[in-house]
Amino acid sequence: MTQLSVVVTTLVEILDQRAEQTPDRLLYRFLTDGTPATVENLTYADLRQRALAIAVLLQELCCQDQPVLLLYPAGLDYIAAFFGCLYAGALAVPAYPPRPNRSLDRIQSIVEDTGATVALTDGDTLGKLERQLLQSPGLKVLYYLNTDGLETSLASDWRPHRPRPDQLALLQYTSGSTAAPKGVMISHGNLWHNSALISRRFGNTATSRGVSWLPPYHDMGLVGGILQPLYVGAEMTLMAPVAFLQRPLHWLAAIAHYQATTSGAPNFAYDLCVRKTTPEQRQALDLSCWQLAFTGAEPIHPDTLRAFARAFAPSGFRLESFYPCYGMAETTLMVTGEVLDQAPTDLVLDAAALEGNRVVTLGQTDLPEVDLPAPSRSERTPAPRQVKLVSCGQADSPDQVWIVDPETHQPCPPDRVGEIWVRPSPSLAQGYWRHPTATQETFQAQLAEGQAGYFLRTGDLGFLRGGNLYVTGRLKDLIIIRGRNHYPQDIEATVVAAHPALTRGACAAFALHLDGPTPDRGEQLVILQELERTALRSLDGEAVVAAIRRRVAEHHDLQVGAIALLRPNAIPKTSSGKIQRHRCRADFLADNLPVVHRWQASQTGVGSPAVTGLESLGQSTPAAVTPTAPPPVAPGPQAPLSRSALIAWMVEWLAQTLKQPTAAIDVQRPLAEYGLDSIAAVELAEALQSTLGVPLSPTLAYEYPTIAALSAYLTADPVALVALPVAPTASGLHPLQDGEVDQLLEQLAHLSGTELAALLGTPSIEWN
Repeated sequence: MTQLSVVVTTLVEILDQRAEQTPDRLLYRFLTDGTPATVENLTYADLRQRALAIAVLLQELCCQDQPVLLLYPAGLDYIAAFFGCLYAGALAVPAYPPRPNRSLDRIQSIVEDTGATVALTDGDTLGKLERQLLQSPGLKVLYYLNTDGLETSLASDWRPHRPRPDQLALLQYTSGSTAAPKGVMISHGNLWHNSALISRRFGNTATSRGVSWLPPYHDMGLVGGILQPLYVGAEMTLMAPVAFLQRPLHWLAAIAHYQATTSGAPNFAYDLCVRKTTPEQRQALDLSCWQLAFTGAEPIHPDTLRAFARAFAPSGFRLESFYPCYGMAETTLMVTGEVLDQAPTDLVLDAAALEGNRVVTLGQTDLPEVDLPAPSRSERTPAPRQVKLVSCGQADSPDQVWIVDPETHQPCPPDRVGEIWVRPSPSLAQGYWRHPTATQETFQAQLAEGQAGYFLRTGDLGFLRGGNLYVTGRLKDLIIIRGRNHYPQDIEATVVAAHPALTRGACAAFALHLDGPTPDRGEQLVILQELERTALRSLDGEAVVAAIRRRVAEHHDLQVGAIALLRPNAIPKTSSGKIQRHRCRADFLADNLPVVHRWQASQTGVGSPAVTGLESLGQSTPAAVTPTAPPPVAPGPQAPLSRSALIAWMVEWLAQTLKQPTAAIDVQRPLAEYGLDSIAAVELAEALQSTLGVPLSPTLAYEYPTIAALSAYLTADPVALVALPVAPTASGLHPLQDGEVDQLLEQLAHLSGTELAALLGTPSIEWN
């Protein structure tokens, strides 16, 4: 951390001093298309001036100590608005901005929970909201402030406000449930203390350089990606999450180009980088600068770390750069972390014992090692099933993290798995906004004998070994896919409303690794659903499955991995009628369910099919649409595009992606009806871009939501394709612009409990 002239205790004070001492020094650069070709810069003085101008407007609206919603795409405007709230003494409430053809229920639920009356936004986002307010009348209560073109001279009218460390700065809403959101109350002191903790554990200084594509709406992207560089006085390069999703190489190329020392992501992102890059692309990168690659959430898989380190060793990446960690929004962000410049270690455990919450160690390896030797055929006793867990390191003090029996509240012995409890520290949040009962249950837990004071219950399961924390799972049934939290009861409510043949109160949603050649792709959503007895005789199983997939994609931006439609009374329940999801999961794996109709997605996964027949589109090879495709070269003269050939190609791509016959694809039906989630939509745009050899908007599938509409747009002018205006869709919705889709990444996003998802995550934790 660079030397400051006086003692400061909040991030507002530190911005004041840095803006005075080094006004023209770069703080943030934002790559608008994910590459250095289009860069927006923000210095310390610029940020303070823009933030003060916004603060003046908020002061005029008497917003001190009041929640203010932030509705921006990822970018510098969002950062200025966040600090504008801090300078005005308001409570910043980050939220994903709206996008076409998606529900506004989540935003509305946050507005209702906070009681907010003011929202800061930009012109494009406001235009989209105005077209959707008829479907969400609850959002009409907000007074929207459009900060586009705001005169920074307003800053001179700012009435000085110096926040106290104990004053609230932020309401951090997790990205999971839309039914009952809870805002974690983060104070200025919480932000300051956790920023100091991250700086110390990561070894960050003013000479560090960072790169982040993590969503800024949640703790990892905000605290780790935006506030940490300000705290230490380092420069940070940012890009929208969708830029990474569209081309993971953008992230790695930015690290190499700007010689970043610190960057990170959830487990799935490292796997995606391996699958979506070629050996030639890796060889061209210089990642020797990358000193700390934090990872967390989902949880961390040792095989993923091994594969990434192997793949990018020619780029200069070192295994010792990996830094597994654990944290959550309730602790502002970080709780535990590994030792710097040391290869991660993992324990090899007896899987059967672990399922019974017992810790039976079969061995310990460092990540370069391969699996333990298999027993010889002459051995009579079969080798136990193995599971490997990566250490998430230690907390600052040896007694900060405890392992406690969640039922008896007794501390667990070392050989038992229990709930992870965390003792209070200056990083511990103040509770949940307007939820005193939930605050007491989560933030004020006590051991059975009442000793040791209050604890935070994380809801995660784990154990300690040699002082290191190992996270084994989640106490509750929280579903975490690609770093984002989903509450099963929300998904189940969506499913039962999808078709009249489905029985209410008889659905189970959970996540697991489905059998397949690429288990590192992470867990997938599985749905078990009972059928109405009257529907059995005339059941159209394919129609019911299609309805479920469509509803889940539209309401939760998730693709379903498997669906089992069951006979009546087949779902295991408790005596009080509660769904036993763990037993449902076990019965599904054991094939011990009365299944009437079963569907499972392709094992090859989204975006994997290598569609043939590209010659008619002006390309000579299908390699451009494979996951390992290199970036397209500058396009040369192209033959006129055939709309019929383009339609056939997209039908084949969608059919292979969703494992459906081409005859089942209706070019007039919205793509969302096929269960296409945001990541798949981005991959479709990327496949088309690589195939056609011209830049395309990553949100193309939202702007033109049917194959017919998309093909009509793409073949309108094949020569000047890139210059075509992006017109409204047939439905009348205006398209998103590049960079406004960070929400597409909601699948990362959370970065919270189990989504530290990048800066320091965990399986159920908030950055988790």
